[in-house]
Amino acid sequence: MPHYLVFLGSARESTPPAPARLGLRVARACVRLLEANGASVELIDPLDLELGAVFKPHFAYARSKVPAPLEALAGKIAAADGYVMVSPEYNHAMSPALSHLLNHFGSSLFAFKPSAIVTYSAGQWGGARAAMSMRSFLAELGCLPVSAMIHVPKAQEALDDDGRFREAADRWAGYFGRALGQLDWWAEAAATHRLKQDPREVSPAFLRAPDQRNAPATGEAREQE
Repeated sequence: MPHYLVFLGSARESTPPAPARLGLRVARACVRLLEANGASVELIDPLDLELGAVFKPHFAYARSKVPAPLEALAGKIAAADGYVMVSPEYNHAMSPALSHLLNHFGSSLFAFKPSAIVTYSAGQWGGARAAMSMRSFLAELGCLPVSAMIHVPKAQEALDDDGRFREAADRWAGYFGRALGQLDWWAEAAATHRLKQDPREVSPAFLRAPDQRNAPATGEAREQE
């Protein structure tokens, strides 16, 4: 049974948009559809997390001093088989709440697993422009997004508070299902291959310093010859 985390990219309880927290409806729809397909799912809501006023990522703490909420979520990210990222659109980009939350964790926790992009809006575009920036963000995070995406325009009309479709439920489920089906396929493929080969042996995580990412300088290369 695959296990997914659905990240909600909104920490606002105020309006606009009206009604507030449209993203929670969209995230609940994703949870319900994934569970109906046999997966186990946990919804990660930024309002349930205490991240602190000063940004400090999980990997920047001494091991014994990592705040409990960060350590718990890090464990959940590492254990998941894939991720669903639900975001509204801010200035044609992904939600600051979502990027802020995800930036607390290193890419090694997400790497070699798939993700699905889900955007929404109270208007007609469904957050589609935000999805374009999310592709590159999630690729850098290591959880490459599947090709199919989900965009929900006028989410307040499409979904009720519980994340159920108000009309054309079968068509909406089929639309969501294309992306979530790809997520399932890639999650199973990745999980199966992880049993055969540890991805950390293929691409070790950078744990010491940013310069681990650097190509050798010319002088260094000559010295090693």
